[in-house]
Amino acid sequence: MKVKVAQTSAEPVLLRESSGPVAVLTLNRPAARNSLSEALLGSLGSALRDIARDRSVRAVVLAANGPAFCAGHDLKELTSRRGDADGGHGYFQHIMTTCSAMMQQVVALPQPVIAAVQGVASAAGCQLVASCDLAIASAMAGFATPGVNIGLFCSTPMVALSRNIARKHAMEMLLKGGIVPAEKAAAMGLVNEVVPAGEERAKAIEWGLAIASKSSHVVGIGKAAFYRQIELPLAQAYDDASRVMTENMMARDADEGICAFIEKRDPSWEDR
Repeated sequence: MKVKVAQTSAEPVLLRESSGPVAVLTLNRPAARNSLSEALLGSLGSALRDIARDRSVRAVVLAANGPAFCAGHDLKELTSRRGDADGGHGYFQHIMTTCSAMMQQVVALPQPVIAAVQGVASAAGCQLVASCDLAIASAMAGFATPGVNIGLFCSTPMVALSRNIARKHAMEMLLKGGIVPAEKAAAMGLVNEVVPAGEERAKAIEWGLAIASKSSHVVGIGKAAFYRQIELPLAQAYDDASRVMTENMMARDADEGICAFIEKRDPSWEDR
């Protein structure tokens, strides 16, 4: 099933289709290198809100059409507002706030999100990959935070990037602005696996289907707890994780899963 989302021109800026319980969202501005226009940001935000409420969706793959995954913000769209009475300040703030909110939607989504990166992901495009829970990259993919090259430091991409990789690796990307090849990005921890070109989407869907075979209730509990505890001091993280595990033990699917393990049979999930 393929659904057109927010069609504002001849082609929709975002496509949504299903592979069983996996929703596939595809950035569809290939001529603009899938840059995050205001329309695309709005479409992504709307799609993520719908998916968060859709119990039939158990995992999400975020992919892109064309040679580039995402070139970041639409600089032509931003620059066109320099003529505003405030020099564009209000619009720039609106776009940055909207983009930051969408990135946080990815993290807060109950379902895991897997990026399928076929080309270069730069600036906010790299931020989008870093915001996803998992990432599969084509051997032809590359990752960059090149804002420093044009006088616009990648400060918002830095937030997601620095929560994915070591500080010195993040600073290297932010200060040098060059493209990091897929294999190096994997070694740095920005992506999980590198596959031959053209296989990244199928591999991401394969991972999504594997995740979909688990209890969505338990997966949602775990994803939320992961991002919450990682920002806490050690003792508070253990306190929170202990509380979560106690509550998780009371779930029907935990009872079923443990019994199935003991009885050497497949569990039957009810997602509660």
